[in-house]
Amino acid sequence: MENWMNHPAMKTIDPLKLELIRTAAKQTKGKSGNELAPVMLALITNANRQGLRFNPDEVSLILEVLKEGKSKEEQNQIDHMMEMTKNIFRKHFK
Repeated sequence: MENWMNHPAMKTIDPLKLELIRTAAKQTKGKSGNELAPVMLALITNANRQGLRFNPDEVSLILEVLKEGKSKEEQNQIDHMMEMTKNIFRKHFK
């Protein structure tokens, strides 16, 4: 799970956002793709409470973190979940 911390993009992310991502990564450990939607919504909500917005590149990175160690089927579930919640993300990532 901690391999994503070495990703070059992580060095440019706001420390508060990084902490939220760490929390989400811990909460998703052992969860299936379909169980990730509530975690992602909580991540967005917590960020909003702190006045933070994730840009599209950061969202992509978060998804890669969530997919790490998951089966191909679970990765597809994550992608499907993201398609279903795209409107929510558009609203929050403008």
